[in-house]
Amino acid sequence: MARITATLTSGMVVRLSNGRHEWTADEPLDAGGTDTGPNPYELLLGSLAACTCITISWYCQHKSLPLQSVSATYDFGRVHADDCKDCDIPDRGYIEKITSNVHITGDFDAAQKKRLAQIAERCPVHKTLAHGIVFEDRATFG
Repeated sequence: MARITATLTSGMVVRLSNGRHEWTADEPLDAGGTDTGPNPYELLLGSLAACTCITISWYCQHKSLPLQSVSATYDFGRVHADDCKDCDIPDRGYIEKITSNVHITGDFDAAQKKRLAQIAERCPVHKTLAHGIVFEDRATFG
Protein backbone atom coordinates (compact mmCIF):
# COMPACT_ATOMS: atom_id res chain seq x y z
CA MET A 1 0.00 0.00 0.00
CA ALA A 2 1.20 3.50 -0.77
CA ARG A 3 0.62 6.59 1.35
CA ILE A 4 1.23 10.22 0.46
CA THR A 5 0.76 13.18 2.79
CA ALA A 6 0.02 16.55 1.20
CA THR A 7 0.14 19.88 3.06
CA LEU A 8 -0.79 23.25 1.60
CA THR A 9 2.07 25.59 2.48
CA SER A 10 1.12 28.89 0.82
CA GLY A 11 -1.06 30.00 -2.07
CA MET A 12 -1.38 26.89 -4.23
CA VAL A 13 1.95 25.31 -3.20
CA VAL A 14 1.59 21.82 -1.74
CA ARG A 15 4.40 19.83 -0.10
CA LEU A 16 4.06 16.12 -0.67
CA SER A 17 5.79 13.36 1.27
CA ASN A 18 5.85 9.60 1.34
CA GLY A 19 7.93 9.57 4.53
CA ARG A 20 11.18 9.07 2.62
CA HIS A 21 11.01 11.77 -0.06
CA GLU A 22 9.49 15.22 -0.34
CA TRP A 23 8.39 17.09 -3.45
CA THR A 24 6.25 20.04 -4.45
CA ALA A 25 3.08 20.51 -6.48
CA ASP A 26 1.78 23.87 -7.62
CA GLU A 27 -0.36 25.46 -10.30
CA PRO A 28 1.04 27.54 -13.16
CA LEU A 29 0.97 31.32 -12.97
CA ASP A 30 -2.10 31.59 -15.23
CA ALA A 31 -4.05 29.36 -12.80
CA GLY A 32 -3.16 31.40 -9.72
CA GLY A 33 -0.11 29.45 -8.61
CA THR A 34 3.55 30.31 -8.49
CA ASP A 35 4.69 27.45 -10.78
CA THR A 36 7.17 26.03 -8.25
CA GLY A 37 6.34 22.45 -9.20
CA PRO A 38 4.24 20.31 -11.50
CA ASN A 39 0.46 20.57 -11.27
CA PRO A 40 -1.61 17.60 -10.03
CA TYR A 41 -2.32 16.27 -13.54
CA GLU A 42 1.37 16.44 -14.40
CA LEU A 43 2.15 14.47 -11.23
CA LEU A 44 -0.45 11.87 -12.27
CA LEU A 45 1.08 11.58 -15.74
CA GLY A 46 4.55 11.43 -14.19
CA SER A 47 3.47 8.49 -12.05
CA LEU A 48 2.13 6.71 -15.10
CA ALA A 49 5.24 7.42 -17.18
CA ALA A 50 7.60 6.29 -14.41
CA CYS A 51 5.61 3.11 -13.85
CA THR A 52 5.62 2.31 -17.57
CA CYS A 53 9.40 2.76 -17.90
CA ILE A 54 10.09 0.74 -14.75
CA THR A 55 7.73 -2.08 -15.81
CA ILE A 56 9.40 -2.37 -19.22
CA SER A 57 12.82 -2.35 -17.56
CA TRP A 58 11.80 -5.09 -15.12
CA TYR A 59 10.34 -7.19 -17.92
CA CYS A 60 13.48 -6.84 -20.05
CA GLN A 61 15.70 -7.76 -17.10
CA HIS A 62 13.52 -10.77 -16.28
CA LYS A 63 13.56 -11.99 -19.90
CA SER A 64 17.21 -10.97 -20.51
CA LEU A 65 16.15 -8.73 -23.39
CA PRO A 66 18.66 -6.18 -24.72
CA LEU A 67 16.94 -2.96 -23.61
CA GLN A 68 19.02 0.11 -24.46
CA SER A 69 16.56 2.78 -23.37
CA VAL A 70 12.92 3.48 -22.70
CA SER A 71 11.10 6.79 -22.45
CA ALA A 72 7.44 7.67 -22.26
CA THR A 73 5.44 10.78 -23.11
CA TYR A 74 1.90 11.12 -21.81
CA ASP A 75 -0.65 13.82 -22.60
CA PHE A 76 -3.89 14.50 -20.74
CA GLY A 77 -6.83 16.39 -22.10
CA ARG A 78 -10.57 16.61 -22.22
CA VAL A 79 -12.15 15.79 -25.54
CA HIS A 80 -15.74 15.91 -26.69
CA ALA A 81 -17.14 12.38 -26.52
CA ASP A 82 -18.36 12.58 -30.12
CA ASP A 83 -14.76 13.17 -31.24
CA CYS A 84 -13.44 10.09 -29.44
CA LYS A 85 -13.74 7.20 -31.88
CA ASP A 86 -12.22 4.66 -29.44
CA CYS A 87 -14.36 5.61 -26.43
CA ASP A 88 -17.16 3.48 -25.04
CA ILE A 89 -19.10 6.38 -23.47
CA PRO A 90 -20.45 8.48 -26.36
CA ASP A 91 -23.42 9.95 -24.46
CA ARG A 92 -21.32 12.03 -22.04
CA GLY A 93 -20.37 15.55 -23.08
CA TYR A 94 -16.64 15.42 -22.44
CA ILE A 95 -14.30 12.66 -21.39
CA GLU A 96 -10.82 12.69 -19.95
CA LYS A 97 -8.31 11.07 -22.28
CA ILE A 98 -4.67 10.10 -21.81
CA THR A 99 -2.56 9.46 -24.89
CA SER A 100 0.88 7.92 -24.78
CA ASN A 101 4.00 7.39 -26.80
CA VAL A 102 6.40 4.87 -25.30
CA HIS A 103 9.75 4.78 -27.10
CA ILE A 104 11.77 1.59 -26.59
CA THR A 105 15.19 0.99 -28.11
CA GLY A 106 17.08 -2.27 -28.26
CA ASP A 107 17.78 -5.15 -30.63
CA PHE A 108 14.35 -6.84 -30.55
CA ASP A 109 12.70 -9.22 -32.99
CA ALA A 110 9.09 -8.69 -34.14
CA ALA A 111 7.59 -10.93 -31.44
CA GLN A 112 9.54 -9.15 -28.68
CA LYS A 113 8.44 -5.75 -29.99
CA LYS A 114 4.81 -6.87 -29.97
CA ARG A 115 5.14 -8.17 -26.41
CA LEU A 116 6.89 -5.02 -25.18
CA ALA A 117 4.05 -2.91 -26.61
CA GLN A 118 1.64 -5.04 -24.55
CA ILE A 119 3.80 -4.75 -21.44
CA ALA A 120 3.74 -0.95 -21.75
CA GLU A 121 -0.02 -1.08 -21.09
CA ARG A 122 0.33 -3.48 -18.17
CA CYS A 123 2.13 -1.37 -15.63
CA PRO A 124 0.23 -1.27 -12.32
CA VAL A 125 -0.63 2.45 -12.55
CA HIS A 126 -1.96 2.06 -16.10
CA LYS A 127 -4.10 -0.90 -15.05
CA THR A 128 -5.45 1.00 -12.04
CA LEU A 129 -6.42 4.02 -14.13
CA ALA A 130 -7.88 1.91 -16.96
CA HIS A 131 -10.00 -0.27 -14.67
CA GLY A 132 -11.25 2.52 -12.43
CA ILE A 133 -10.83 3.26 -8.77
CA VAL A 134 -13.18 2.98 -5.82
CA PHE A 135 -12.83 5.97 -3.51
CA GLU A 136 -13.46 5.94 0.21
CA ASP A 137 -13.36 9.65 1.10
CA ARG A 138 -13.36 11.22 4.53
CA ALA A 139 -12.88 14.79 5.75
CA THR A 140 -11.86 15.53 9.32
CA PHE A 141 -11.95 18.89 11.07
CA GLY A 142 -9.84 20.21 13.92
